[in-house]
Amino acid sequence: MATQLIEVAFKGNRKEFFLWDVEEPPRLHASVIVEADRGEDLGRIHSVGELAEHRCGGCAHGCGTARPERKVLRTATADEERRAAELRGQDEDTRRKVMEKVKQHGLIMKVSDAEWQWDRRKLTIYFTAERRVDFRALVRDLAAAFRTRIELKQIGVRDEAKRLSGIGRCGREYCSASWLPELRPVNLQVAKDQRLSLNPSQISGACGRLMCCLRYEHEFYAQARKRFPKEGRVLTTTRGEEKVVTNDIFNDRVTLRGTDGETRVVPLADLKAEIERRSPLSVERIDDEPDVDEPVDDADSAVDTVLDVGLEAADGGAPQAEPDAAASDASRGRRSHRRRGRRGGRRSRPGGDPQ
Repeated sequence: MATQLIEVAFKGNRKEFFLWDVEEPPRLHASVIVEADRGEDLGRIHSVGELAEHRCGGCAHGCGTARPERKVLRTATADEERRAAELRGQDEDTRRKVMEKVKQHGLIMKVSDAEWQWDRRKLTIYFTAERRVDFRALVRDLAAAFRTRIELKQIGVRDEAKRLSGIGRCGREYCSASWLPELRPVNLQVAKDQRLSLNPSQISGACGRLMCCLRYEHEFYAQARKRFPKEGRVLTTTRGEEKVVTNDIFNDRVTLRGTDGETRVVPLADLKAEIERRSPLSVERIDDEPDVDEPVDDADSAVDTVLDVGLEAADGGAPQAEPDAAASDASRGRRSHRRRGRRGGRRSRPGGDPQ
């Protein structure tokens, strides 16, 4: 009998992988009883077969190359589903009681959700906080109040939005809660590359962080802009020197401004043709960023040259060469601005007054 891989979903979009020993796989969204931490839990089938195998290797909650050890015990009965529904109804009351305990202990933390295990052998509390929280006394108080094993999990604001779910500004459920397999970090550079407004109220999601959907088209923008000249770069065209003002990557057009202040919109292909006609021997690739070397301080390089020559002579190497005038002037100019230290002070000087 072949063992199959099953993905099971629990409350709060929490998903885990289990093994199924029965030959016929369960139907999707069917309720099953699985092995849990020191007991049993109830969840619903999320994926089976090849899809489960694929998700197991690519999802953040996947098991990677190793197979999971826990198994699906059986299909849940109608009575077991009813007990699970009653238990889910008690989660909100439990969360409110936990919040009262948190206030009594004076802890700075926000209790997001509470989840009972199906056999009531464990209670998991999810919370968010800006820094680490010492909740050891709180755990002992909660264990005495609920008579079960308590587990507190600190999650981020993105994970909180994924767990609680909701409707985004697009009118659909949050991507993190509906289908997004992994919460990848999103930085402000992603919005800058797409020329979006940097107003936080327009590019932030319900969690207060940058929206996950900003990453969906970022690769397209990054690849498309490689074909265009950098904005602000000066190009030599048939009309002389012109500065790149904006790039329209959707219509393949470039806006240029000449030295006289006149602007014009040129298709990208025509702009490349103008540059080729202007410099037929050395074709300038406008889609490549020019290599800009870091500025080198000539005075510093000259002083290094003088020091290197002196070291070679001291080591018995090549005879010391006379530094050129530029190096000598640079070294003298650099020494003139050097602050004199007071190391040793007047103690080392003959006739100095001891302190």
